[in-house]
Amino acid sequence: MKGGFMHLVDKPSLGRVLLLILPIAVWLLLDVSPILKNFSGITLKGFSPDLLQQHGQHRLGDDDDVPGGPADLAYDDHRAQRSRASRNNACNYARGKWVADVKRPLYSGNDCKQWLSKMWSCRGMERTDFSYEGYRWQPHNCEMPEFSGPNFLQRMRHKTLAFVGDSLGREQFQSMMCIATGGKHSPEVEDVGQKYGIVKASSPFTPGGSAYRFPGTNTTILFYWSPTLSELERLMITTTSTTSYALHLDRPAAFLKAHLHSFDTLVLNTGHHWNTVKFKRNHWKLYDNGKPVGKRKLAAKDFSRARDIKLHNIARWVDSELAHRPRMKVFLRTMSPVHFVNGEWNTGGRCDNTVPLSSGSEVSQERSGDLAAESAVNGTRLKLLDITAISQLRSEGHISNHSVKAQRAVYDCLHWCLPGIPDMWNELLFAQM
Repeated sequence: MKGGFMHLVDKPSLGRVLLLILPIAVWLLLDVSPILKNFSGITLKGFSPDLLQQHGQHRLGDDDDVPGGPADLAYDDHRAQRSRASRNNACNYARGKWVADVKRPLYSGNDCKQWLSKMWSCRGMERTDFSYEGYRWQPHNCEMPEFSGPNFLQRMRHKTLAFVGDSLGREQFQSMMCIATGGKHSPEVEDVGQKYGIVKASSPFTPGGSAYRFPGTNTTILFYWSPTLSELERLMITTTSTTSYALHLDRPAAFLKAHLHSFDTLVLNTGHHWNTVKFKRNHWKLYDNGKPVGKRKLAAKDFSRARDIKLHNIARWVDSELAHRPRMKVFLRTMSPVHFVNGEWNTGGRCDNTVPLSSGSEVSQERSGDLAAESAVNGTRLKLLDITAISQLRSEGHISNHSVKAQRAVYDCLHWCLPGIPDMWNELLFAQM
């Protein structure tokens, strides 16, 4: 054809097209877009690890956006919707409903005394209603694989499952131990905590952990207490006899750095220790880039932002490690909800509901109930173990005031009875392993 393309397009039109294309080409060559320049799964917007000093941006206590803030979450919302569409209706385990099941619970709370802490074993208390035990979670558009101790141990043959997090992570660990043993006394299970330098905790709420090996399948299940997933460094302060610790936002817990290579599946969680009370009680001082964070007392919103930043930091550190361990699976579990009414744990809050599913039985929302955790895993190899909205429907499953006598004046609307809701967390974990 004579003239080819030039024959089909008149010269004035071609000139207008070139005028439109040229600025875009120059912009791409110069790479001036802050979003493209810093893109790593979230919109970084100039964020640097030094929260307070670098460019004066994103100071804890300011109202600017930070990773995990509204602007980033809006961007991630669009990205997450695109990702879901590309999966062609793949199962979203966080969407579904609770259904009654006569096969629940998966083990006996009376029999599983070898692994359950007394304060979480509601069958050993004066509680008389146990209807909360008779339900299972059924995701929409997919079937859950049969979850049992033998099935789990076969899948984890010659492998190690590690839980690292707070006391709710310890509950999930104890739940898994009960499921793996069928809730029966199991003298053949070996204590291998020494291999990992784990010292048994004096209570469910103190540092330490546990590690056990099932010799029949060479399966190890362990828990390590690290409620902020951060490195803790002893501070040399001469003005007080109390030992304080620098909590480094930009460094993973020393246990993770030392033993990550030993794990085949890892479940991380952090949530309810990011507040003034916990930091004061544990004598933690917030540090980043080797320096103290903040020149004044930190407010509640500062701790919330600190958690968001920690989630992003730990997710990206683990992701960098997974590049060398392609067969390893890592899950970030979302926040477990609390159900205090008319106050908090230390201000008279209660949770008296005993009726299962009194606020509904179904979750239909696309986004996680823990947006910060969802945002943190975006663009990484980590998977989200999304239990927040599912657990929000189960207010009757908490310890409430059915605890040991010394604590019955205070309601526990944070931790769960076992057997109970954390069993479902493990069922979702098993389905995604």
